[in-house]
Amino acid sequence: MVKASTLVFILGDQLSPAISSLDGFDPGRDVVLMCEVLEEATYVRHHPKKIAFIFSAMRHFAAELRQQGFSVDYTVLDAPDNAGSFTGELERAVRRWDPEAVRITEPGEWRVLQMIEAWSGALHRPVHILPDSRFLCSRAEFAAWAKDRGQLRMEYFYRDMRRKTGLLMRRDEPEGGRWNFDAENRKPAAPDLFAPKRKGVAPDAITKDVLELVARRFPAHFGSLENFDFAVTAADAQVLLDGFVAEQLGTFGERQDAMLSSDPFLSHSLLSFYINAGLLDPLDVCRRVETAYLAGDAPLNSVEGFIRQIIGWREYIRGVYWLKMPDYREVNFLKAERPMPDFYWTAETDMNCLHTVISETRDNAYAHHIQRLMITGNFALLAGIRPQAVHEWYLEVYADAYEWVELPNVIGMSQFADGGFLGSKPYAAGGNYINRMSNYCETCRYDVKKKTGEGACPFNALYWDFIDRNADKLKRNPRLGPVYAAWEKMSAAKKGDYLRSAAAFLAVLDRAERV
Repeated sequence: MVKASTLVFILGDQLSPAISSLDGFDPGRDVVLMCEVLEEATYVRHHPKKIAFIFSAMRHFAAELRQQGFSVDYTVLDAPDNAGSFTGELERAVRRWDPEAVRITEPGEWRVLQMIEAWSGALHRPVHILPDSRFLCSRAEFAAWAKDRGQLRMEYFYRDMRRKTGLLMRRDEPEGGRWNFDAENRKPAAPDLFAPKRKGVAPDAITKDVLELVARRFPAHFGSLENFDFAVTAADAQVLLDGFVAEQLGTFGERQDAMLSSDPFLSHSLLSFYINAGLLDPLDVCRRVETAYLAGDAPLNSVEGFIRQIIGWREYIRGVYWLKMPDYREVNFLKAERPMPDFYWTAETDMNCLHTVISETRDNAYAHHIQRLMITGNFALLAGIRPQAVHEWYLEVYADAYEWVELPNVIGMSQFADGGFLGSKPYAAGGNYINRMSNYCETCRYDVKKKTGEGACPFNALYWDFIDRNADKLKRNPRLGPVYAAWEKMSAAKKGDYLRSAAAFLAVLDRAERV
C-alpha cells in the first residue's frame, strides 16, 4: 500500500485550482480524490446536459491537475467497483491510501455537509472542512450582517459588497452617483437579425465519451443532449467570457428582463454554469466587466446590473441558504399544495409562454432569470403549486442549479413560501406583464387582452384568484396595498367572473387535461 499524508476530496462544483482544499498541497505526499457517483446524478433527476457538463469538466480538471504534477485518484461512473456515493468512494480511497487526514472545501449543499460531518467518526481519522474562499462573504460574515435585522434586503448587502470589493466605486461613492440602475434595465426587446452569433465550444474526445455515457445511463431524465456546446475547461470558459464582454455586455442591461420566442438567450452571459462549477472566478469575472466599462466599451447600466447579480444577489442568496437551513426547505407560508402539472416535463400546453420556456429549458438546460421568475415560477405561484415540488423541478432542469443558489431563489423569491423573509412581496403578475416583456402572447391560443371566460389568458384570472385566496396573509403587505385597494373597488360581478374563470381553469388542470 502506498500511504498518503492527506487525501484531498474535490467535488464536482469545486473545479478551481485555487480551491482552499488544495492550499499547501504536497505532490509528493498528498492525493486528490475525485469521483463520478450515481447518487449525486440521481438524488434528483438532473438534466442530462448538467450531468454531462459536470462529468466532462471534472475529467478535464483532473487531467489538468495531473499535468501540473498532482496525484489524482479518479473514479468514473462506469467503473465496476464504483460504490455509487461520496461516502462509499471515500471509504474505498481511504483503504487504498490510508491517509493521515482527509481535507475538503465546504460543500454547497446542506445534505452533503451532513454527510461530510459524519466521515471523521466513520473513518477514524480527522476530516478537515475548509471555508470556500471563492465567495466574497463567508457564512459567518453573512450571519453577523443578518443578526438583529428584522428583514434582510439584498440592496443593503450589495452596497456592502461594493464597498468591500471596490467595484464601481469612486472612493466612498458609487460610480455614476447611484448604487442601482435597475430602472433602466426593464425594457422589452425586438428580434435582432444582426445580433452577434453566440459562441459555444465543440465537444472534444473526452466530452464525446461523457455524452455517450450520459445518454446510455440517464435516458429517462428530462432534457436533451443535442447540440451540447458547454465549455468544460477554465480556458474555454474564459473564451466565452471574453466573447460576452465583446458582443453582449453592451446590450445586457436594456435586454436583461426581456423575453423573445426567437432568441432564448438575448444578451445574457450564460456564465453561471462556469462560475457555479468553479471554472470561472466570480470576482475576476466582475473585474473583467468593470474594465470594459472603464475603457468605454460598455454602459454603466449594463455593467452595474451584471455585477449586482454576482456580488449582490448570488452572495446574498448563499448567505440566506446557510442562515436558514435546514428548516428553510420545508416552509410553505401560503399553504400551497397543488402538485406540479405534467406539462412542466412535457411542454405540452397551449399557454405559449410556458410552452416556449419549458421547451427551451428541455433543449438548453437554461432559462434566464425573468423566464424562471415570471413565467414558470409565476404560474406555479398563481396556481398554488407546492413550493417543494417547484424547488425540485428547478434543481432538476437547470445546469447552473445547485441547492444553495436555487432553493432560496425558488422558495423565497419565486414562491414567497418564506412569508417575505427574502423578498418584500410575491412576484405575481397577470398576462399584461408577460405581454409587455415578451412576444409570447402574439402566437398564443389564449387572448391576453381577454380577462375572463373562454379563451382568456389564464394568468389574468389566476392573478386575482391568488390575491383573493391569500388576502389573510398578504393584505397587510405594504407593497400590495394598491392591489388590494383595486380588488376591493371591483364590483361583485367582476370579482365573481375572475374567481369562476380561475376555478374552471384549475379544475381542468387538476384533471390533468391539456390547458
